[in-house]
Amino acid sequence: MAFIHRRGLMLGAAALGLASLAGRAQAQAPAAAPAAAPAAAPAAAPTGPFTLAPLPYAFDANEAAIDARTMELHWRFHHGAQVANLNRALVGQDAFAAMQLDELLMNLSRVPDAVRGAIRNNGGGHANHTMFWEIMGGRGGEPTGDLLAAINRDLGGMTEFRNRFNTASMGVFGSGWAFVTVTPSGQLAIATRPNQDSPLMDGQRVLMGNDVWEHAYYLRYQNRRNEYVSSWWNILNWDKIAARYGAAMAGTLRV
Repeated sequence: MAFIHRRGLMLGAAALGLASLAGRAQAQAPAAAPAAAPAAAPAAAPTGPFTLAPLPYAFDANEAAIDARTMELHWRFHHGAQVANLNRALVGQDAFAAMQLDELLMNLSRVPDAVRGAIRNNGGGHANHTMFWEIMGGRGGEPTGDLLAAINRDLGGMTEFRNRFNTASMGVFGSGWAFVTVTPSGQLAIATRPNQDSPLMDGQRVLMGNDVWEHAYYLRYQNRRNEYVSSWWNILNWDKIAARYGAAMAGTLRV
């Protein structure tokens, strides 16, 4: 029994010694850095001819109509995936990969069948969303100058324009977009397209447009598309839209 008692004392002393050494080592070592918060998923990497550009404003810039979380999910994951998938579809398609995005969509009929669907969906989505982010971040109101004159001439004035555009937006069955197209002479017209199709595919330039896919509004509005469509006017940046109008007439508008 004495042997067991002495052995227990020896083991206890050894344990205390190790604890003391560990304590001194911990005191001498630098403090561990706090655990980093999980990083947000990165935007699509620029692994091809097209890239996901940063938003021109903060995620919460459009709170008057679209909540910050929806903006982030929409830009980072929906648009980001389209850019990545477009680049993937263009692997080995050097002639088409060298085209500007609008040129690519205007020449969709020339794209090989094997990748045409992917380029249509993802290229159209990339063009549509690039335009979409550009024309928001504002405070609504009404345009002035040449753009207002064109709306009065072609679309019956702002009240009539809004009503017709909202009706078109609500009339899109399932997922799609409502657009205002513009000719080189400045003529305006309202159009809709399903899915991620773009008027560019029909040789038409886009002045502005609203995304009525559910992912564009569902977190705040659920199934109430009409509320989203009505609120969306409060975040339009008419200066940006007017600049697009001028570029269309100058022949320099791209997407």
